[in-house]
Amino acid sequence: MQFGEQLKVALTSCVETVLMRKGNTKYNLVIIKLNSHYNCNIKDCYEHPDYLRIILKEVYKEDYNSVLGEIKLLLDDLVNEKEIASFLKIMDD
Repeated sequence: MQFGEQLKVALTSCVETVLMRKGNTKYNLVIIKLNSHYNCNIKDCYEHPDYLRIILKEVYKEDYNSVLGEIKLLLDDLVNEKEIASFLKIMDD
């Protein structure tokens, strides 16, 4: 597995872990909305962070920033990797 693919797996795992901790109902709602609006899943959002941002803001509303903060915390040192930093920059907009 190449480093870029490892980053994608790490990011996907962190996002899913944080969302699952927030509750299965909202996690499932995110999955359903990503699929119905964009025909994608969380792993696909590595290439399309704007899709994930829109859906997370819709589902978590005022809790969006705390969800994003938890994802960053879980990513730890990976937040400094170029691909992850680019992803998070779009998520921060």
